[in-house]
Amino acid sequence: MVVTPADAVVMDPQEFRRVIANALAFTAVRDAIVTIGIKPSWPETGYGYVEALAAVEGEVCGVKAFKEKPNLEIAQQYVAAGNYLWNAGIFVWNIDTITASILRYKPGIAADMDKIAATGNVAGIFPQCEKISIDFAVMEPAAADGLVYTHPADFGWSDLGNWASLHDKLAKDSSGNASVGRVRLFECHDCVVHAEDARKVVLQGLDGFIVSEKNGQLLVCRRSEEQRIREFSEG
Repeated sequence: MVVTPADAVVMDPQEFRRVIANALAFTAVRDAIVTIGIKPSWPETGYGYVEALAAVEGEVCGVKAFKEKPNLEIAQQYVAAGNYLWNAGIFVWNIDTITASILRYKPGIAADMDKIAATGNVAGIFPQCEKISIDFAVMEPAAADGLVYTHPADFGWSDLGNWASLHDKLAKDSSGNASVGRVRLFECHDCVVHAEDARKVVLQGLDGFIVSEKNGQLLVCRRSEEQRIREFSEG
Protein backbone atom coordinates (compact mmCIF):
# COMPACT_ATOMS: atom_id res chain seq x y z
CA MET A 1 0.00 0.00 0.00
CA VAL A 2 1.30 3.45 -0.96
CA VAL A 3 0.04 6.61 0.75
CA THR A 4 0.99 9.89 -0.89
CA PRO A 5 -0.17 13.52 -0.62
CA ALA A 6 -1.90 15.02 -3.64
CA ASP A 7 -0.35 18.51 -3.41
CA ALA A 8 3.07 17.62 -4.79
CA VAL A 9 4.82 17.51 -8.14
CA VAL A 10 7.13 14.76 -9.38
CA MET A 11 9.38 15.81 -12.25
CA ASP A 12 10.84 12.34 -12.94
CA PRO A 13 7.96 9.78 -12.92
CA GLN A 14 10.22 6.93 -14.04
CA GLU A 15 12.52 7.38 -11.03
CA PHE A 16 9.48 7.79 -8.76
CA ARG A 17 8.14 4.43 -9.96
CA ARG A 18 11.54 2.79 -9.38
CA VAL A 19 11.77 4.08 -5.80
CA ILE A 20 8.20 3.06 -4.99
CA ALA A 21 8.79 -0.41 -6.49
CA ASN A 22 11.84 -0.82 -4.24
CA ALA A 23 9.82 0.22 -1.18
CA LEU A 24 6.94 -2.11 -2.07
CA ALA A 25 9.33 -5.04 -2.49
CA PHE A 26 11.00 -4.25 0.86
CA THR A 27 7.73 -4.05 2.81
CA ALA A 28 6.17 -7.08 1.09
CA VAL A 29 8.36 -9.54 2.96
CA ARG A 30 8.92 -7.91 6.36
CA ASP A 31 7.19 -6.10 9.19
CA ALA A 32 8.37 -2.64 8.15
CA ILE A 33 7.20 0.82 7.16
CA VAL A 34 9.11 2.81 4.53
CA THR A 35 8.89 6.59 4.27
CA ILE A 36 10.31 8.21 1.14
CA GLY A 37 13.02 10.72 2.04
CA ILE A 38 13.91 13.47 -0.44
CA LYS A 39 17.56 14.44 -0.75
CA PRO A 40 17.53 18.14 0.24
CA SER A 41 18.47 20.77 -2.32
CA TRP A 42 18.73 23.59 0.23
CA PRO A 43 18.26 24.14 4.00
CA GLU A 44 14.45 24.28 3.88
CA THR A 45 12.70 25.34 7.11
CA GLY A 46 9.21 24.49 5.88
CA TYR A 47 9.64 20.70 5.82
CA GLY A 48 10.13 18.08 8.49
CA TYR A 49 13.25 15.92 8.19
CA VAL A 50 14.11 12.22 8.51
CA GLU A 51 17.41 11.31 10.16
CA ALA A 52 18.68 8.27 8.24
CA LEU A 53 21.03 5.54 9.39
CA ALA A 54 23.17 3.25 7.24
CA ALA A 55 21.58 1.25 4.43
CA VAL A 56 20.10 -2.10 5.45
CA GLU A 57 19.19 -3.36 1.97
CA GLY A 58 20.06 -1.71 -1.32
CA GLU A 59 19.02 1.91 -0.98
CA VAL A 60 16.69 1.38 1.99
CA CYS A 61 18.08 2.83 5.24
CA GLY A 62 17.08 2.62 8.87
CA VAL A 63 15.49 5.67 10.48
CA LYS A 64 16.92 7.06 13.69
CA ALA A 65 14.37 9.84 14.24
CA PHE A 66 11.88 12.22 12.70
CA LYS A 67 12.64 15.92 13.12
CA GLU A 68 10.09 18.73 13.20
CA LYS A 69 10.46 21.77 10.93
CA PRO A 70 13.77 23.37 11.96
CA ASN A 71 14.96 26.95 12.09
CA LEU A 72 17.45 28.02 9.43
CA GLU A 73 20.57 27.32 11.51
CA ILE A 74 19.49 23.75 12.29
CA ALA A 75 18.35 23.17 8.69
CA GLN A 76 21.83 24.18 7.53
CA GLN A 77 23.32 21.66 9.96
CA TYR A 78 21.02 18.94 8.62
CA VAL A 79 22.05 19.58 5.01
CA ALA A 80 25.74 19.69 5.95
CA ALA A 81 25.47 16.38 7.85
CA GLY A 82 24.35 14.57 4.70
CA ASN A 83 22.09 11.97 6.36
CA TYR A 84 18.99 14.13 6.78
CA LEU A 85 16.22 13.95 4.21
CA TRP A 86 13.08 15.97 3.62
CA ASN A 87 10.01 14.10 4.87
CA ALA A 88 7.77 13.89 1.81
CA GLY A 89 4.88 12.27 3.68
CA ILE A 90 4.92 9.33 1.26
CA PHE A 91 4.53 6.03 3.14
CA VAL A 92 4.73 2.42 1.96
CA TRP A 93 3.61 -0.53 4.09
CA ASN A 94 1.72 -3.79 3.90
CA ILE A 95 -1.76 -4.07 5.37
CA ASP A 96 -0.78 -6.46 8.16
CA THR A 97 1.96 -4.11 9.37
CA ILE A 98 -0.13 -0.93 9.47
CA THR A 99 -3.06 -2.76 11.07
CA ALA A 100 -0.82 -4.19 13.79
CA SER A 101 0.85 -0.81 14.30
CA ILE A 102 -2.44 1.01 14.84
CA LEU A 103 -3.58 -1.72 17.23
CA ARG A 104 -0.30 -1.41 19.14
CA TYR A 105 0.13 2.36 19.29
CA LYS A 106 -3.46 3.63 19.05
CA PRO A 107 -5.82 0.89 20.29
CA GLY A 108 -8.61 3.41 20.80
CA ILE A 109 -8.60 4.35 17.12
CA ALA A 110 -8.41 0.67 16.16
CA ALA A 111 -11.47 -0.04 18.32
CA ASP A 112 -13.39 2.79 16.64
CA MET A 113 -12.47 1.42 13.20
CA ASP A 114 -13.72 -2.03 14.26
CA LYS A 115 -17.03 -0.47 15.33
CA ILE A 116 -17.37 1.26 11.97
CA ALA A 117 -16.62 -1.99 10.14
CA ALA A 118 -19.22 -3.85 12.21
CA THR A 119 -22.00 -1.26 12.08
CA GLY A 120 -21.29 0.89 9.01
CA ASN A 121 -21.99 3.93 11.19
CA VAL A 122 -19.25 6.18 9.81
CA ALA A 123 -21.07 9.44 10.48
CA GLY A 124 -21.74 8.56 14.09
CA ILE A 125 -18.37 7.08 15.07
CA PHE A 126 -15.67 8.68 12.93
CA PRO A 127 -16.08 12.24 14.35
CA GLN A 128 -15.41 10.79 17.83
CA CYS A 129 -12.03 9.32 16.82
CA GLU A 130 -8.90 10.86 18.26
CA LYS A 131 -7.67 13.65 15.98
CA ILE A 132 -4.01 12.87 15.34
CA SER A 133 -1.77 12.61 12.29
CA ILE A 134 -0.30 9.30 11.18
CA ASP A 135 3.13 10.81 11.88
CA PHE A 136 2.49 11.17 15.60
CA ALA A 137 0.16 8.19 15.94
CA VAL A 138 2.31 5.55 14.24
CA MET A 139 5.48 6.75 12.55
CA GLU A 140 7.29 8.20 15.56
CA PRO A 141 6.63 5.34 18.01
CA ALA A 142 7.28 2.75 15.29
CA ALA A 143 10.60 4.45 14.49
CA ALA A 144 11.56 4.22 18.17
CA ASP A 145 10.84 0.47 17.95
CA GLY A 146 13.01 0.06 14.84
CA LEU A 147 10.15 -0.63 12.43
CA VAL A 148 10.59 2.41 10.17
CA TYR A 149 12.96 2.74 7.22
CA THR A 150 13.52 5.37 4.58
CA HIS A 151 14.35 5.26 0.90
CA PRO A 152 16.47 8.29 -0.11
CA ALA A 153 15.15 9.64 -3.39
CA ASP A 154 15.74 12.35 -5.95
CA PHE A 155 12.91 12.44 -8.46
CA GLY A 156 12.29 16.18 -8.70
CA TRP A 157 9.83 16.32 -5.81
CA SER A 158 8.27 19.55 -4.58
CA ASP A 159 5.47 20.21 -2.12
CA LEU A 160 3.27 22.69 -3.97
CA GLY A 161 1.92 23.93 -0.66
CA ASN A 162 5.34 25.54 -0.34
CA TRP A 163 5.91 28.82 -2.19
CA ALA A 164 9.65 28.30 -2.59
CA SER A 165 8.93 25.01 -4.32
CA LEU A 166 6.28 26.58 -6.54
CA HIS A 167 8.73 29.28 -7.62
CA ASP A 168 11.38 26.63 -8.20
CA LYS A 169 9.21 24.48 -10.47
CA LEU A 170 7.32 27.09 -12.52
CA ALA A 171 8.75 28.61 -15.68
CA LYS A 172 10.31 31.99 -14.97
CA ASP A 173 10.76 35.14 -17.04
CA SER A 174 14.11 36.88 -17.58
CA SER A 175 13.76 38.64 -14.21
CA GLY A 176 13.17 35.43 -12.23
CA ASN A 177 9.41 35.91 -11.81
CA ALA A 178 7.07 32.90 -11.82
CA SER A 179 3.33 33.33 -12.25
CA VAL A 180 0.05 31.47 -12.69
CA GLY A 181 -2.96 33.27 -14.17
CA ARG A 182 -3.41 36.44 -16.21
CA VAL A 183 -0.50 38.36 -14.74
CA ARG A 184 1.50 41.29 -16.13
CA LEU A 185 4.70 42.31 -14.37
CA PHE A 186 6.67 45.54 -14.77
CA GLU A 187 10.07 46.11 -13.11
CA CYS A 188 9.46 43.09 -10.83
CA HIS A 189 12.18 40.63 -9.85
CA ASP A 190 12.18 37.15 -8.23
CA CYS A 191 8.45 37.19 -7.42
CA VAL A 192 5.95 34.32 -7.39
CA VAL A 193 2.37 35.24 -8.29
CA HIS A 194 -0.61 32.90 -8.13
CA ALA A 195 -3.78 34.55 -9.37
CA GLU A 196 -5.59 31.82 -11.28
CA ASP A 197 -9.04 33.09 -10.21
CA ALA A 198 -8.42 36.76 -10.99
CA ARG A 199 -9.52 38.35 -14.25
CA LYS A 200 -6.27 40.28 -14.51
CA VAL A 201 -3.37 41.24 -12.25
CA VAL A 202 -0.84 44.00 -12.95
CA LEU A 203 2.15 44.48 -10.63
CA GLN A 204 5.00 46.98 -10.73
CA GLY A 205 8.20 47.44 -8.78
CA LEU A 206 8.12 44.37 -6.53
CA ASP A 207 11.31 42.53 -5.61
CA GLY A 208 11.14 39.09 -3.99
CA PHE A 209 7.42 39.01 -3.15
CA ILE A 210 4.66 36.42 -2.95
CA VAL A 211 1.31 37.54 -4.37
CA SER A 212 -1.66 35.19 -4.14
CA GLU A 213 -5.33 35.79 -4.92
CA LYS A 214 -7.84 33.03 -4.21
CA ASN A 215 -11.51 32.96 -3.26
CA GLY A 216 -11.62 36.74 -2.97
CA GLN A 217 -8.65 36.90 -0.59
CA LEU A 218 -5.40 38.66 -1.44
CA LEU A 219 -2.00 37.92 0.12
CA VAL A 220 1.08 40.05 -0.48
CA CYS A 221 4.25 39.34 1.50
CA ARG A 222 7.99 38.99 1.06
CA ARG A 223 9.24 35.58 -0.01
CA SER A 224 11.65 35.68 2.91
CA GLU A 225 8.64 35.80 5.28
CA GLU A 226 6.90 32.73 3.83
CA GLN A 227 6.98 30.87 7.14
CA ARG A 228 4.74 33.58 8.64
CA ILE A 229 1.90 33.17 6.12
CA ARG A 230 -0.22 31.21 8.59
CA GLU A 231 0.27 34.01 11.11
CA PHE A 232 -0.71 36.60 8.50
CA SER A 233 -3.85 34.63 7.59
CA GLU A 234 -5.22 34.32 11.13
CA GLY A 235 -8.17 36.43 12.26
